[in-house]
Amino acid sequence: MGENKITDDAIKRLDSLFEAFSIVADDTYVFICDMKYDYSRWSKVLVDQFELPGEYMYAAGVIWEEHIHPDDRMAYNLGVGALFSGNMTGHDIQYRAKRPDGEYVLITCRGTVLKDDEGNPEYFCGSIRNHSQRSYIDNLTGLRNQYGFFADLQSYIRNRIPVRIGMAGIGKLTEINEVLGYNVGNQILQYFGRYLVDNVANRGGTYRLDGSRFAVVSAIQSKKEFEEAYENVRTHFRKGVRIGDYDIVVELNAGMLSLDDFNVDDQTVYSCLNFAYGESKMIKHGDLVVFNNELTEKNKRHFEKFHAIRASITQGFKGFSLVYQPVVDADTEKLIGVEALLRWRNDDYGFVPPDVFIPFLEKDPLFPQLGEWIIEKALYDAKRLLEVAPNANMNINFSYTQLERAGFTDSIWKLIKKADIAPEQLCIELTERCRLLDMELLRNVIVSLKAGGVRIALDDFGTGFSSVGLVKELPFDTIKIDRSFVQHIEEDEREKKLLNHFTDIAGTFGAKVCVEGIETSGMRDIIKKYGIHSFQGYFYSKPIPMDELLEKIKTGTLLGG
Repeated sequence: MGENKITDDAIKRLDSLFEAFSIVADDTYVFICDMKYDYSRWSKVLVDQFELPGEYMYAAGVIWEEHIHPDDRMAYNLGVGALFSGNMTGHDIQYRAKRPDGEYVLITCRGTVLKDDEGNPEYFCGSIRNHSQRSYIDNLTGLRNQYGFFADLQSYIRNRIPVRIGMAGIGKLTEINEVLGYNVGNQILQYFGRYLVDNVANRGGTYRLDGSRFAVVSAIQSKKEFEEAYENVRTHFRKGVRIGDYDIVVELNAGMLSLDDFNVDDQTVYSCLNFAYGESKMIKHGDLVVFNNELTEKNKRHFEKFHAIRASITQGFKGFSLVYQPVVDADTEKLIGVEALLRWRNDDYGFVPPDVFIPFLEKDPLFPQLGEWIIEKALYDAKRLLEVAPNANMNINFSYTQLERAGFTDSIWKLIKKADIAPEQLCIELTERCRLLDMELLRNVIVSLKAGGVRIALDDFGTGFSSVGLVKELPFDTIKIDRSFVQHIEEDEREKKLLNHFTDIAGTFGAKVCVEGIETSGMRDIIKKYGIHSFQGYFYSKPIPMDELLEKIKTGTLLGG
């Protein structure tokens, strides 16, 4: 820093230069340094992205150096030193800079030195391009794109501006592209974007996200107005729109939320919005689904809760743990396996069951990290389990979004090899939601894993519309009957008939049957009569940590209700 504190006049000149350079900055971020005082003004976007002390800083070069990758600092220091000593009049350098989440991004920094009338270096004026950022404009529709959406969303959160956000998408666009061609599909996207601008977002912003999805943000419309606006748009497109030579009926899906909770980040808001949209598409047949973020006495806001859960993933999975529920042979009641179950708990929110947060996280960018942690942890514990129960299998639940990731099967083989267990002792449990995947992709994944020895189970059989179809199409080793179908089997004849029907289906396709939710000896005795292979439920054990499970096995106190 210079010897004297910068004067007000010098700051005014600095601001004037900053504003002038910002006008022509395009999609880069400007910084201006008064070299006499070593006093700088930096773009607010950069300040926010990298959590710098503020837009105005003394010794900004020293502060910025702390964000630069250690391997790149020597080149950076040489360049800055040459500028301030007068040996160079500018620089153009690339290096890696660390964001607050710990990730390094590639930066290009370009600048030039402006000299005073006497030829002495006076200002260092430059721009920084963050290569992880893209243009904010969608080339097809001319709307702001997903990057612009997140930038604006961050601004709403940072400035605590309450808004309503809707996500709407065109159903079956892939089929339209295949039948009528991509040119027609692109025209529909353009028409849809324009229609949203003209009829919904005239008091807010409209964005083209990925694929066929768009977002609308409004700071004025009430929830009722938003709902009515969507129904009007939906009715218009259901009547059919004229695209070239075609009259095309277009079905829509939509989710909405109110952003009035600012103790969250943009990714948490997006995950919640994406969940609401997915419910509209998969369950509500296109009806608008509103994400509920109401504050009640018993429940803190969902946004804050999911934000805390997402943050735990980036903080070494703090708060996450696995517990294990035994699976026993139906005839001998001996342990033949365990199911790994995810748990999350912290001081503010207590215990949050996975069926509350997993649906929100399934398409979150952080979910693959959590999924891999679960697999590694479970396989490590499987190794410990096999030391006292050599024939026990480890059952791990997988989301359909994990299976569709490129290289999924390769990652499974690597983790199995790393854990040094036989593939035959791993059972992957899939839920009925795997129907959302391309069936050919799903079949290829299952066949590949089974060929290597991994077992495959269909969990919660009977709870969805597609269960029977999945058993028919895919080679499952086991189907697991959901507890809801046997809860009253001791007195309900209909449940006995259903169970008999389910076991017949499984037998037809060569799958064994595991019944979940066994809670009493009476349930066990009745269900045994139906040729069941295995049981799981509180009669044998609640889900418990691996240390407790191993102790119960060693002392012979695990089984028996």
